[in-house]
Amino acid sequence: MARNAMWYLMLFAAVGVSAYALALGFVPAVRNSFVSDMVLQAPSASVLHFLGGGIVLLAGASQFHAGLRKKYTKLHRWLGRVYVAGVLIGGIAGFTLAFYSVGGLAAQAGFLVLAVCWLLSTGLAFRYILRRDIVAHQRWMIRSYALTLGAVTLRIYLPLFLMQGIPFEQAYPAIAWLAWVPNLIIAEWVFVAALIPRR
Repeated sequence: MARNAMWYLMLFAAVGVSAYALALGFVPAVRNSFVSDMVLQAPSASVLHFLGGGIVLLAGASQFHAGLRKKYTKLHRWLGRVYVAGVLIGGIAGFTLAFYSVGGLAAQAGFLVLAVCWLLSTGLAFRYILRRDIVAHQRWMIRSYALTLGAVTLRIYLPLFLMQGIPFEQAYPAIAWLAWVPNLIIAEWVFVAALIPRR
């Protein structure tokens, strides 16, 4: 019961941030000054990151419902391919955008490492499913989606920092790491270690 509640909460957050990301890609009017400046500096990378990230958030959320996976096996595989393609697009674009991040080297390094980890974890998940190693595939998909959810946690941390009176320029370098490192640690300790038995 609790696991289902967590899934619905994750799905709600993923749908919300996905809709926002897709709107940023397709509707310039919704972009704030920060996003508009980013698009001006790297238009192709920005739009591809918004679109890839938005698609991945939606495609990935459905993959973690055991009932849906078992009932709709073909859909699960199709959405998995969509997820991998979305990460490839969004991850490469994110790697490019990291060099334009405000907040100096700390923020740039945070987003660069995130992009690399996102691409590598997804690539390994795809590699293991091709080998029919379901357990290893599940572990790496959990890690990959924990990184994907960095898009959600970033949008939680940023207003919290600003409400504490911390200037954006000081908050952003920390958030570039906080948005995804805790996600990965929680995924590793709670889901990878506890829910999937090691062989």
